[in-house]
Amino acid sequence: MLIEYNNVNIHQTDGEPILTNVNFTVTEGEFIYLIGRVGTGKSSLLKTMYFELDVFEAKKAIVLNNDITSLKRKHIPALRRQMGIIFQDFQLLADRTIRRNLAFVLKATGWKKKDEIEARIIEVLAEVGMEDKIDKMPHELSGGEQQRIAIARAILNKPKIIIADEPTGNLDPETAEDIIRLLREISQTGTSVVMSTHNLPLLDKYPGIVYRCADGNLEEVTNDYNKIKMEFD
Repeated sequence: MLIEYNNVNIHQTDGEPILTNVNFTVTEGEFIYLIGRVGTGKSSLLKTMYFELDVFEAKKAIVLNNDITSLKRKHIPALRRQMGIIFQDFQLLADRTIRRNLAFVLKATGWKKKDEIEARIIEVLAEVGMEDKIDKMPHELSGGEQQRIAIARAILNKPKIIIADEPTGNLDPETAEDIIRLLREISQTGTSVVMSTHNLPLLDKYPGIVYRCADGNLEEVTNDYNKIKMEFD
């Protein structure tokens, strides 16, 4: 079990409750969607998983074998190295090439040998079909290409879990589908993927476990998610 939440209450940074009595689990290789209207708690839930938002009230709140209600800040970097985190806006370093973007992450997480760093960069870029972009600057790439690089960055350290917050939010439908397909392929190698999305049509094409945030609650709706009508703000 990678994540186990039992009766977890989640509050926004201003202290206001946004989700109550959350029950949620992630095991190896699962592909999980979080759906729901804007402002219903999807991002807040994800932030608790990568320790950006603290959890104080829970019967059980375990992430990668650590009780996050009592987690010391000094232990967070080591735990984050077991995760890949992907954002809607890519968050690549604009002042350096793709090679140097990825090398920066590897060096920051303890890689020292230049040949091993180079080999790993080439390996992950091949996995996402971007090996020919290694010496490009981020601004030279399309949105879809930048998101593929962000996925490559997320899998550099062979994480146990990838957490993706609206990874297709800024992409056209065809490119969005490519990104979902890629993430699902990664989950089939054993890395779990937890992803928030508004892109409901793709849930039929690339099925996974589906949870919905609504009215302060988190509910598993895997069997009927395609019947839900969403409103977008």
